[in-house]
Amino acid sequence: MIENLETLLTLARTGTMMEASTELRITQSAVSKRISTLERYYERKLIQKKGRRVELTQHGQRLVDKISPVLSELRDLFIDEVVSAKGELIIGVSDAILSSWGPEVFHSVQKQIPDVNFVFHTHRTPVVLDRIRSGEFMVGVCTGSDTLDTDLQSEVLTKEPMVIVPSGLKPLKFPKKGELGVISIESYSGAWRSFQDEVQKLRIKREVSLESFFSVAQMAIAGFGHGMVPIGVARTLKVPEELMINLGRKGLHRPVRFVARKSTYSLPIVANFYQLLTTELEANS
Repeated sequence: MIENLETLLTLARTGTMMEASTELRITQSAVSKRISTLERYYERKLIQKKGRRVELTQHGQRLVDKISPVLSELRDLFIDEVVSAKGELIIGVSDAILSSWGPEVFHSVQKQIPDVNFVFHTHRTPVVLDRIRSGEFMVGVCTGSDTLDTDLQSEVLTKEPMVIVPSGLKPLKFPKKGELGVISIESYSGAWRSFQDEVQKLRIKREVSLESFFSVAQMAIAGFGHGMVPIGVARTLKVPEELMINLGRKGLHRPVRFVARKSTYSLPIVANFYQLLTTELEANS
């Protein structure tokens, strides 16, 4: 029964049978059968189709609201023993971090605790946070403000400067008047939500939004427009430093934070990882 309830939670979060089956590593048919089993058991329709997506019915939403905290507590029940036995740390990381400076920093940390096995999962920040809440990830290293995540323990690790990658890598000066049009990350991003007000103050106008900072940078390099990205992304793509407009000097950064559930934060393996990660980032800043 628990795996059927877990399937309902996953389907509620992902919104499609295909995404749920991919995440659970089972077939779409198996997802459908598990949901049907729940519907027969509760004698209620729990999901309904809406176009290509799946939505919860009123009964389905009530069930999800009730079981989410219960299943999270069940995951927490033996997590200390599991961590001690396996020496495993399950880490969710924002994809722009794990695609740029993250691997080098994490590798340096792991060398200091070789008995701990790091298991990485890369997603966008909202997904990382959801999976921390559900107990699937022990900790997260992600971006954005923590003002909306009061249910989680969150600490800012560092503030990464944002930069402008000039279109076609041609020299660019910040205009003295008017707005500078840019391509940047879309509004759902945790990073954008954390600094969007500061962007307006700097007379920067997002004209095109994309789902990935790396896509933004590549479009700028190709000449489709100026791109506003974290400096780590620009450096990974080998954009010459002298061509970047470093907005960090104007106060525009994206916060990188360490996130965990309050019940997980005090585990020795988690506390040690946080301290080592903080020290490593301070040394590299």
